[in-house]
Amino acid sequence: MLQFGIDLGGTKTELIVLDPSGQIIWRQRQPTPAHSYTAILDSIVDLVNRAQCQVAVKANALGVGAPGTPFGPEGRLKNANTTCLIGQLLADDLRRRLETAVIVENDANCLVLSEAIDGAGAGASVVFGVILGTGVGGGLAIHGQLVNGPNRITGEWGHNPLPRWHWPQTAPHTPRPCYCGSTDCIETYLSGAGLVQTFQELNNSLDLPCDAQAIAAAADRGDPIAKRALSAYFDALSRSLATVINIIDPDVVVFAGGLSQLPGLCAGVKERLAAHVFGQDVHTRLVIAKHGDSSGVRGAAWLTRQHPSSS
Repeated sequence: MLQFGIDLGGTKTELIVLDPSGQIIWRQRQPTPAHSYTAILDSIVDLVNRAQCQVAVKANALGVGAPGTPFGPEGRLKNANTTCLIGQLLADDLRRRLETAVIVENDANCLVLSEAIDGAGAGASVVFGVILGTGVGGGLAIHGQLVNGPNRITGEWGHNPLPRWHWPQTAPHTPRPCYCGSTDCIETYLSGAGLVQTFQELNNSLDLPCDAQAIAAAADRGDPIAKRALSAYFDALSRSLATVINIIDPDVVVFAGGLSQLPGLCAGVKERLAAHVFGQDVHTRLVIAKHGDSSGVRGAAWLTRQHPSSS
């Protein structure tokens, strides 16, 4: 049976068709019309219809990774940064248009599912996925199954307070407000914007133009402040991850997102973890996502594996 999956991003929408072994049969991307919910539905239906024509098979079920979380008995989307999706019945609306089963899941959860099934966490019992990018999110898979609690926020470690951190006394430091309404969330330090602010504060200039890639390049050239910024980033990341490890003790932590490509990330975090994990004896594997930016769409396709119509 073929698996059909959609990754509904803020700027692009991608469809993938996998065979049972995880091989890609067909894929296509197109821009997301993020201004209009109706246009988003039209775009997804168009992609699915084209895929069905190309592979000459009708989708028995469609998995969708969305930038939000289906919540409540009706499955209305919440916390979507594509704001026209908020409050919408995405699964029901697509189901009516496509006349097939539709499973909608948070895009971070899709990424974790992909990496747990046939990615960098394959074969591990407990996989915690970490997304480091514009935001900081994650998800949890146990024995290849996603874990979702009653509040549908499993894995949202980025909105815990940053554990106590010794900020360099030579640099100014101001509290960092988070869009969620709290202050000094982990996300405000470990997102791309968070790394930039750390670098700017170490330079005593909040107006200094830069981005995460430029900071990494400067550190590679030996710039001392860029190196301090990356060291501070790895320290904050290790402290934050230690709280996750202390609670769920995963076999594998999989890093994804743009900042997962920072040079020396896994080694830099690993060497600092023991100082913060209970017992100071850490056997958790730290790995980079095997499927990169394709993990989300692959995970969306794998959502359909256990749907009755896919068996």
